[in-house]
Amino acid sequence: MSHIAVESSATDWRVDYVLLGALWGASFLFMRMGAAEFGALPTAWMRVCIATLMLFPLMLWQGHLPTFKTKWRLILGFGVFNSALPFALYAFAVMHISTGLSAILNAAVPLFAALVAWLWLGDRLNRWRIAGLIIGFVGVSVLANNQTTDHSAANPDASVWGQYTAIAACLLATICYAISGSFTKKYLPNLPPLVSATGSQLGATLALTLPAFWAMPSVMPSPKAWGALMVLGVACTGIAYILYFRLVNRAGPAKALTVTFLIPVFALIYGVAFLNETVTLSMVLLGVVVVFGTALSSGIFPKVK
Repeated sequence: MSHIAVESSATDWRVDYVLLGALWGASFLFMRMGAAEFGALPTAWMRVCIATLMLFPLMLWQGHLPTFKTKWRLILGFGVFNSALPFALYAFAVMHISTGLSAILNAAVPLFAALVAWLWLGDRLNRWRIAGLIIGFVGVSVLANNQTTDHSAANPDASVWGQYTAIAACLLATICYAISGSFTKKYLPNLPPLVSATGSQLGATLALTLPAFWAMPSVMPSPKAWGALMVLGVACTGIAYILYFRLVNRAGPAKALTVTFLIPVFALIYGVAFLNETVTLSMVLLGVVVVFGTALSSGIFPKVK
């Protein structure tokens, strides 16, 4: 019986793992569909607002409100860098470059996280992790340069300047995530993940409310765009966070972190299937280089920590 239970548990976390990668990969698709009519700021605001409405009652139900109250200012401020800025930046980016390229650049988050932790927190970097940083940054640089010269990953309506700013937005978003990680480690250690996620979404909602209403489109968006934002907020953010917490509990934080490398795979598939995006061999190969460098720099390989 115990052997069957172990196998069932292993299967359960693998299902969560693939489903989480699929949901977060789909977020780039639904961001494109929503932002095309709503714009970047309203898209980001509606995403975090819907997620807050889902996660806040769950946080109350699990009795985490007292914990939230003790550090609510830091938690809400954390939400600006962890959700408000990245979500708005990615929503802007997917209007100018492909969702697949955006997701590949997003996979470099652990790369920047290792660099920020080294600069800010003094985390040790051995020769393998340094090699990973070099490989990852070279991959990102070549990938960004290639995509702005051959335009294969560009939105057909995007200008060259739009492509450059979109890639810069993606990289700035990854830096925001990296800063958030070190901020949490320094100022919010041992904070329950549900409190962190809920507070992050709430803080982002408050930060984006006025800019989003200022940027609301004058023409009512289509039901398709509304539906895309509902799926983005409910499935790709609210449900995805719940799955992530369960994955951490079942498989551990190290395995949960590697889902970052699965997201571009699904994003590329969705982009080709639903948006007729072009995926070139160079994009795939350079994406593999970025992911390998990121994995090496994050120390997820036991023998190179």
